[in-house]
Amino acid sequence: MRLRNYNPMKFHSVPKKLRLCLIFLVPVLLSGIIKANRFSPVLPTVTYYLPADFSAEARKVFVNRLYDSIHLNELGLQKDVLELAMKGFSKLSNKGKLNRDSILTIVDFSRSSREKRMYIIDLKNIELLFNIRVAHGKNSGTEYAHHFSNVMASHKSSLGFYVTQNTYRGENGYSLRLQGVERNINDKALRRSIVIHGANYAGENFLHQKGMLGRSFGCPAIPMENHKAIIDAIKEGSCLFIYSPNKKYLNLSTVLNG
Repeated sequence: MRLRNYNPMKFHSVPKKLRLCLIFLVPVLLSGIIKANRFSPVLPTVTYYLPADFSAEARKVFVNRLYDSIHLNELGLQKDVLELAMKGFSKLSNKGKLNRDSILTIVDFSRSSREKRMYIIDLKNIELLFNIRVAHGKNSGTEYAHHFSNVMASHKSSLGFYVTQNTYRGENGYSLRLQGVERNINDKALRRSIVIHGANYAGENFLHQKGMLGRSFGCPAIPMENHKAIIDAIKEGSCLFIYSPNKKYLNLSTVLNG
């Protein structure tokens, strides 16, 4: 395409010194324009992944976007619970404790066992993978879990942060071992055989018949219908956070306060 009124001979009629200035100046100006556009202060609308070394302020921004993007408010999870979970997740990831540092599982024992209180989140893709019901220990409470323990044979749930381990087949079928990482809070989980496994008493039919879920010996038991898919989604090195507004735990947590 020819440029209207362009005469290449006119450029050569410009004095030599001016031509040299134009030759060097134009690229500099173009470079400045490109850089100005490239480093525009406009922020992206979505952050897709949370690096382990995010500052507290950046983590808060990420939590807000995550909470709104997957509508966790509508699913009953409070934002401050997600903030605590992300704080612990970041610390464990930063210490190299997680082999799968894009998956976060939250169990919210402040909610009734009638409700779907387990949330499995893909942080990399900003996606809620599962939102399901989960049972608590028989000595932790009936419909709600109020009492927690790290003691052998207590049949109570334990709060805090865990790292998922390997799978196995035991008396409860396909199950997932959990390593508690908080001393004197849940660090006896492996010895207590606290695992994630499927259970009929954690399913819809039991809930409709009894009005609430059944209870375990301390394990976070999940519905049989999709327990294998759930276990496979979180096995081998992801972060699990079991929460309750328990003042003793919140004050003594080595992950949240360390």
